[in-house]
Amino acid sequence: MLRNLSFDDTILINIILAAIWHFVTYVLCIYIDTGFFDASKKYYRSRKWENDGKIYNDVLKINRWKDLLPQYVGKDGFSKSHLTDVSVEYLDEFIMETCRGEWNHAMNCLFAVVLFAINSFPTAVILTLLLLVGNAPFVIIQRYNRFRLQKLRRMIIRRTERNREREISGVTV
Repeated sequence: MLRNLSFDDTILINIILAAIWHFVTYVLCIYIDTGFFDASKKYYRSRKWENDGKIYNDVLKINRWKDLLPQYVGKDGFSKSHLTDVSVEYLDEFIMETCRGEWNHAMNCLFAVVLFAINSFPTAVILTLLLLVGNAPFVIIQRYNRFRLQKLRRMIIRRTERNREREISGVTV
């Protein structure tokens, strides 16, 4: 489709289409029911090869680079820099937001299909690499953070249950 256009026109059209695609996925993210972003769904669950997120530390050294990337915090959103609460309800919402962020960036990666459909193969490869560099790290960060938050959530639930059992048995905490 864009194979016969000048380089400048090809790049301009790709940028416009990418901007539209990214905007649409962003809007969908906001308006899709939060139940869609349920961390217990298969898509969001840890895969065996991820080893509950340990691969991100051990292999990708995520702690060295994750804070160098920008973050989007919407109105009443969650900042990755600190937790403002450690209640199970808060963590559940934060975990859901990691699913939302992951889905958004993963859907943005699907724009590669469009790139290959409208561009010459070499152009599509280069633009797809740029697309992946701009989105894949954020998918990784969302997954890494979700696994850590889920671990913290389990720990809080266990601690709450132990305290409740102590109270029931008459032992002071």
